[in-house]
Formats: sequence, structure tokens, C-alpha cells
Amino acid sequence: MRVRPPRRVSSHVLAAQLALVVGVTALVSGLFLAPLSDQLDRQAMRRALAIAQTTAARPGLAAELTAAGQGAGRPSPGGPLQAEAERIRHATGAEYVVIMDERGIRWSHPSPSALGHHVSTDPGPALAGHEVTQIDEGTLGRTARGKAPLRDADGRVVGAVSVGIDYANVREGLLALVPRLLTYAGGALAVGALAAYLLARRLRRRTHALAFSDISALLAEREAMLHGLAEGVVALDAGGRVRLVNDEAQRLLGLGPEALGRPVTEALGPGRTADVLAGRVSGRDLVTVRGTRVLVANRMPTADGGAVATLRDRTELERLGRELEGTRGLLDALRAQDHEHANRLHTLLGLLELGLHEEAAQFVTDALGVHHATAEEVTERVHDPLVSALLVGKAAVAAERGVALRLAPDSLLPDRLVDPSGLVTVVGNLVDNALDAAAGSAEPAVEVELRGEEDRSVRLAVRDTGPGIPPEHREQVFEEGWSTKAASADDEEGNPHLGLGLALVRRFAERAGGEVRVGASDAGGAEFRVVLPDALTAATGAPAEAEPARTDALT
Repeated sequence: MRVRPPRRVSSHVLAAQLALVVGVTALVSGLFLAPLSDQLDRQAMRRALAIAQTTAARPGLAAELTAAGQGAGRPSPGGPLQAEAERIRHATGAEYVVIMDERGIRWSHPSPSALGHHVSTDPGPALAGHEVTQIDEGTLGRTARGKAPLRDADGRVVGAVSVGIDYANVREGLLALVPRLLTYAGGALAVGALAAYLLARRLRRRTHALAFSDISALLAEREAMLHGLAEGVVALDAGGRVRLVNDEAQRLLGLGPEALGRPVTEALGPGRTADVLAGRVSGRDLVTVRGTRVLVANRMPTADGGAVATLRDRTELERLGRELEGTRGLLDALRAQDHEHANRLHTLLGLLELGLHEEAAQFVTDALGVHHATAEEVTERVHDPLVSALLVGKAAVAAERGVALRLAPDSLLPDRLVDPSGLVTVVGNLVDNALDAAAGSAEPAVEVELRGEEDRSVRLAVRDTGPGIPPEHREQVFEEGWSTKAASADDEEGNPHLGLGLALVRRFAERAGGEVRVGASDAGGAEFRVVLPDALTAATGAPAEAEPARTDALT
């Protein structure tokens, strides 16, 4: 049966760690045993040499060997040298103690039959006065040997002492250490296996028991999904650093791959967008402006302390919403005019029924005159058709709300705007805010000043009679989401358009290279001033002459 490899990541890791622990344990055990064997060999040779040195240094031994050799006697099992060597062998536990003369003839040996014979190994170095240690084969098998020269009283070498220790005893000592070593190795292996198992269990929980192929597929799907989404996705770690930005988020925020690993405030710069992504502004569907784009952001915290933010581009929807608001304003103006015309028709019908025909004719003449005068007064000073139509419509809405909307006496805007729709957005937002502020005041009024300068710039001022804006809030009014209006009951979760108009006004002015400021008007309310450089095209003819200075009431 074929053994299939484990599929789960945790199983792979467990198998790899177990193999690693077993391999390391075996390697350490081998590395420990190899020098231990050499160490035991060296100890055995040093012991054999120490016995040989001690034997050779025994007083009278050299004299006995010399006397035995000079007496022309032969080594015998009952001789004094054999008896002394056997005593030392039994006392030290050596395998043999051989005393040889200067010719290499044995005068002692554990086997009596070997007496009188030449030694089996080379005695030359020892007889030359050198001490020798070695592992060698002899007549008694493999032994650890030590040879020491035997000197007489004059220091002359008269023989040598060779001591051997059975190599089997050395090996037995080594083998006796193996069980203890294996016990330690087994304990280390068990601890390592337990640690590997616990780590594999933790890894299995963290990876949800997935296989490597599943993780690879999930990563591939994640990359395809993130970079294929039509929404921007920004992931932050627990420290507020950017760890993921998909393609759409890079496009919407104007970021590049260099933003990865940087704090979101550093990558985006200070502002509402960074505050929203960092979680300093809470809520759902938070509206923010980034460059020329209006974005809707949502932020979801993650289990590791970070967060994932999604961004949707609402620029086109916001533009359509502004156009819808303009259409709604036009409808409001038409409704107001319809209401006004209905009242006039009722008045005209009453005059006719009463037979006051001359009064009816005069009433019609006066009503038509007022309507034409209002439109003519605007078109005489504001020559751009979009802006003049906006002001006429706002005048009708202001009249219905009981607010007087009028042009400043020195207003004069030629029909040479570079971006009429942009100026319509600016004027519309400022006038709407001014109408909201002025409504309910003692003498509600809004004044609009539009003037084209010789340097081709456009200056706009909108003043109201409302409560004004405190100095400490005059910079905050241009931040996205900040508004002086109280949220209604329908806006308990936050109106996404509340506090966006003035932010768009500032963005438009800054993109055009201009500026917008807020201060106090002479009437006690707020005054917004906008300067748009190079907002007019070059004049093709003589400039129109300004009308005599007068205050023109639109309503």
C-alpha cells in the first residue's frame, strides 16, 4: 500500500519537526560517541603506559634482568621476573605485563609457553629509550599497549616493560555508556516530539486545518479579488501602518507601493481621510474628499488589532447629486413662481369681477415689470448664462423663504468664464448656506458680490444676516463632516452630505490656485470671500462699461 504524504499544513510541520528532532538527536549522539571512543582509547593507553612506567621504575628490577641474562639462564615460569610481572598484572587488572631484555626476549608473560620467545611487536622504540602507546594486535589479541624502557642504575637501557589492557574491556566501557546516552537522547526526543505536537496543534487552529494547496489557492484568489475589486481596500496593522493597498485604493488615494509599511497619517498626510482610515472618526459611510474625488469610507477592526477600510468613489454620484440639487432648486423656484402667479391671477380675477378694469390692467403691468426687472437686473450684471440663471432661481427660492437676495452694487461678471459649472457649484453652495443662516433673523437678507478683475481673476463674496461663525470655528467649517447645522432626527447615524459643501468650495478654489476665507459681515452674519485667479479668458473686445453704482434687490 502506498503511503500518502499528509495534506494538512499542521501535519506537514509535525512530520518535518519530528524528522528534524530525530535527525538532530542521532547526530548529537554520534558526535558524542565518536570522541568518547577515542577518549576511552587514550585513557586505556595512558593507563597501560603508567603501569609500564611504574613497573620499570621498581628498584632492583633492572638488576635482576641483567643478572638473569648474564647468568646464561633461560626464562622460566618460576623465575623472579615472571612472579613479579604476574603479581603486577593481577594487581592492576592488565591483560599482560611483559618484561623483555635488550634483545626483545620475553622474561615474563601470562602464557608460560611464550617465555623465551621474541615479542610479537617491534620493541625497537622502547629499547631505544622511548615510551610508546598504541592499539595493536598481539598474541593475546587486540590490546591497548604502553611500553617503557627499563634502565639500570647508570641509566643504560637494559630492556623494556610492555603492558597491555584488553581492548574488549575498553569497548565494554564504551558500550556501558550507550544505554545511558540513549536514555538522555530518548528523553530529549520525547520533549522535542511533544513540543512539535503542541506547535502543530496551534498551527492547525491558526490555519483552520487547511492544506498547502488550499492556502496557495486562497492566496491566489485573495490577490485576484483584491486587485479586481471596484472598491478600494486598505489594510492596517495594530500600529496603524499600511500593510495592504489594492489597485483601486492606490488610484483613489494617489498612493504607490512605497506606502506599504508606513503609518497611514504619514502616507496620506494630515486630514480627514487619514483620520477616517486610522479610526479617529467613527461611523458608517463616512464621506471624505481626497484630491478631486469624493470618497465614502467604511472601517472594520480586525482580531489582531488592525483594521480594513473600504473606499468607494462617489465623485460622479456627488456631481449628479449636485445637478439634482440644482434641478430641485429650479423646481422650488418654479413652484414659488407658480404660487406667486396663482396669487396674482386670483387678484386679477377679483379686479375683473369687480369691474375695476383699469386697476386690473395696471396690476398686470406692474407684476410683469417686477418679474422682468428682476431677471434684467441679474443679466445686466452677471453675463454668464449659467450663473445668472442660478441667481434668478435662488432669488425665487429666497423670496419664498422670506429672505431678501440681492446683488452688491459693484457686481459685474463678464461672459468669459473658464469653468462656469465650477463657479456655479461655489456660488450655489455659498448661497444655500447663507439662506439657511439668514432665515429666521430679524431682517433676513443675503448679498452676493460677483466681480471680474482686469487680471482675469474672479472675486466672489456672499454675506448674510445670520448668527455668524465664531472665530475659533472659522477653519473647521471647511473640514469634511463639520457643520454648524444640527443633525435632524433622520440623521442620527450621520448625514453623508452634511458639512461637505464648504469643503468642496475650498477644494475647487485651491485647485484653481485661489483661496476662500470666512469672516464677519457688516450686517453681523458671516461673509465668505473667494478669489479665483485666471478664471476668465482673455477679452476679445472692449470691456463693457459698468452700470452706475446702485444696490439691486432681486427679491
